[in-house]
Amino acid sequence: MKCKDHSVSGEEFELVYDAVFDMLKTDPVPDNLEAYYNSEAYISHTDGKRTLFEKVYQWVKNYTLANKLSYLEKHHHSKGRLLDIGAGTGDFLVEAKTSGWEVSGIEPNEDARARAENKGIQLNPDLDDLIENKFHAITMWHVLEHIQDLDKQIESLRKVLVSNGTLFVAVPNFKSYDALHYKQYWAAYDVPRHLWHFSQTSIQKIFEKHEMKVVEIIPMKFDAYYVSLLSEKYKTGKMNVMKAFFTGFVSNWKGNKTKQYSSLIYVIKNT
Repeated sequence: MKCKDHSVSGEEFELVYDAVFDMLKTDPVPDNLEAYYNSEAYISHTDGKRTLFEKVYQWVKNYTLANKLSYLEKHHHSKGRLLDIGAGTGDFLVEAKTSGWEVSGIEPNEDARARAENKGIQLNPDLDDLIENKFHAITMWHVLEHIQDLDKQIESLRKVLVSNGTLFVAVPNFKSYDALHYKQYWAAYDVPRHLWHFSQTSIQKIFEKHEMKVVEIIPMKFDAYYVSLLSEKYKTGKMNVMKAFFTGFVSNWKGNKTKQYSSLIYVIKNT
């Protein structure tokens, strides 16, 4: 299947199926990926509220911050050192810091780091800056799909995560109803920024390679509505709020039975 980069370049990329890991790979991978992030359309690096879509995104982001923190604290009753990778403009770390966590973050984008700094959060551009540290928990909210070398990244995570520490990985699920419904227009493919497109099987297999175990899978039900809203725009040129809401509702309704939600959070233990 071919997908178009709707956010920045307008270029087309192929989604190639990997039968061993039950996942899709974006092909080709551009030599200069950074150029595909340098756009005001890449919303996770901004705090924009200019359009209806940006307003919906920011509302959903703020609503889910407390949920993410509750997932974290369910597995860590005594608060410790937290690392958020792909921290964006720092909102989750602000929430965690307020709750009593000792926070650190990684964010490659300079503009996003500057916005986080204005909120009192100092972010590092690369994990190598913190490789000598140890963390009780690491969060990656919609980040793993952006990583070029998965094996290298996971080994680095293991080095900085304490024994029996917890990793939280949120990624889109290409086997969800909304993905199957929108096909090449599904916004969560987001090529070429998303290099990998995971299933539940692929996440479990990838981390098992590195002696890490998935202990819980949590649905992100709001993602079905947000992704459907943007997918409608890609498909028809309009937001089509009612159609998007209906598709999101159906995706979650089917997900209650199949467990194939639009996005999933994997709770992974460092064994």
